[in-house]
Amino acid sequence: MQSDVIAEDAAREMPASYQLRPSLITDGGYRLLTLSAAILVVLCLLGIFLLLVVESLPAFQRFGLGFVTTMAWNPVRELFGGLAPMYGTLVTSVIAMLIAVPLAFGTAFFVNELCPHRLRGPITLGVELLAAIPSIIYGMWGLFVLVPILALYVQPFLIAVIGPIPVLGALFQGPPFGIGMLTAGAILGVMVTPYIAAVARQVIADVPPLLREAAYGVGATRWEVYRYVLMPYASKGLMGGVMLGLGRALGETMAVTFVIGNAHRISMSLLAPATTISATLANEFTEAVGDLYVSSLLGLGLILFVITFVVLAIARFLLAQHSHEVKF
Repeated sequence: MQSDVIAEDAAREMPASYQLRPSLITDGGYRLLTLSAAILVVLCLLGIFLLLVVESLPAFQRFGLGFVTTMAWNPVRELFGGLAPMYGTLVTSVIAMLIAVPLAFGTAFFVNELCPHRLRGPITLGVELLAAIPSIIYGMWGLFVLVPILALYVQPFLIAVIGPIPVLGALFQGPPFGIGMLTAGAILGVMVTPYIAAVARQVIADVPPLLREAAYGVGATRWEVYRYVLMPYASKGLMGGVMLGLGRALGETMAVTFVIGNAHRISMSLLAPATTISATLANEFTEAVGDLYVSSLLGLGLILFVITFVVLAIARFLLAQHSHEVKF
């Protein structure tokens, strides 16, 4: 009873701006509102999936499993196979991740742990501005700047140095056109780096300072602190950033279309022209004539949807396994 009186007196003495006001939304209404938002997102995802399935049925009924196991793509003869775009999508995304992940993690660690305080703001702003550049600008920069540099300097060097090596040399064979999967992967790597770096910087900054101080206190080097303290503690957030970047790389369209060569074929060489699912859709959807042609393009969209879902599911599974192994 006395506690209630004290609480009432404290409420009367509290400034009006600090006093709680009656809410128009109750807990039950708020729960219903958030539940509705979550259900709406799932319904949108399910609707997109069902649309792709229904519209791509004619292509799968016509070609069956051959639609994903052959690379024939001849609109005139109405022969369609999605293997070449699938291959290009996966290869360019892998190249992008090999480039972006070390750059992004290194940038995040430098900004949080090594960078002078007065430089943190400009570097962070510069990295984040990369994410604001439209993809078509990346494509134009790649076509007019990166492609000539690769064709004149980088690709001839790779062909001369790595080309003669057994097995590995097969990845760097052929004439140095400048365009191809390697160029597309490099463009994607630059594009997704700021997304991964922004997430990595934030999750590393959220690691409790006590963990850093304890590691430095027992004589750990900066690399050991990063490898054995920051990385395990922030592993979920870092993986989330990588998945965000991978999703962007898998679905990127215009930048890839400029520099990949748009050739429906599969080659072991990373220097050869190729295509991706998104580039094929961008190049051919407006010119698609006939129900089978349109259905085949939507079938490619369905394949891209499934690839993205499978990749994310595998990543979540690996992250769950890794989380059980991490000990502090």
